[in-house]
Amino acid sequence: MAADGSPLPPLPAAFKPVQHHLKTATDHDKRDPVIAYYCRLFSMQTAMKIDSKSPDCRSFLIKLMDLLEQMKLQLQGTEAITNEVVGQAHVESYALKMFLFADNQDRAANFNKSVVKSFYTASMLFDVLQVFGELSEDLIKHRKYARWKSAYIHDCLRKGETPMPGPLGGEEGGVEAPPPMGFKDMPPQQPPVNQFPPPTNQVPPGAHAPPTTPAETPSNPVPTQPAAVSYDNYLQPTASGGVSLTPDEMNKASKMCRYAISALQYEDVPTAIDNLQKALRLLTTGKES
Repeated sequence: MAADGSPLPPLPAAFKPVQHHLKTATDHDKRDPVIAYYCRLFSMQTAMKIDSKSPDCRSFLIKLMDLLEQMKLQLQGTEAITNEVVGQAHVESYALKMFLFADNQDRAANFNKSVVKSFYTASMLFDVLQVFGELSEDLIKHRKYARWKSAYIHDCLRKGETPMPGPLGGEEGGVEAPPPMGFKDMPPQQPPVNQFPPPTNQVPPGAHAPPTTPAETPSNPVPTQPAAVSYDNYLQPTASGGVSLTPDEMNKASKMCRYAISALQYEDVPTAIDNLQKALRLLTTGKES
């Protein structure tokens, strides 16, 4: 076990792009093993694309694969591991709760390292969601906003300046970050105890842009993950009554079902019912309302 508490050997220099994703996994080993598992799965898939042949990288990957197999056996009765749809909903809801905690603290002008950590961790978990397929437009916006906010607040604190709460406004009129659908009433997620090393990137050009029209941030160094999970087993191309559905409508119905599953995890029955009814209406009539 490494000095930082990680069950893995020292990280090869080539795998630095997944350093913080693996740190997030270690932080959640006891707090939420499902999050830890998917953080390591994302790290393995990403690292294999970087280097799977050099001796040190290959050795590290073998250890990481062994650890993932051990975790999978330990969590074999956990639906979020055996069912990718449930797993995706679990990681997404956790990431959004982390984002909401940081966003609420930021808007209340409570600026500290925990807020920086929470924004940054949320952006890491939005990366992790790529193991299930491409990110939605909303999640991409939240990830860019979280990354920018963590860098901006950290930079201000380092310089002894007081950060501006919320989006900085500017040319787009200062539109606020959109609340994640179905999560507005969730209790705030407490920030992790351990702290990541502070982000080193500077506030990017165009950082005044709100998350609904995100700033032009540097491209994400993490490679794109495998193709999207297919939901063909859950939704059919033609709804009852002969209504034909477009791929976009199928995706919307699938997303509504995932939000319903996630809401049930937090015993939010009204939100679950609302999303299921919307999905059923779209599937049977081809209309959202």
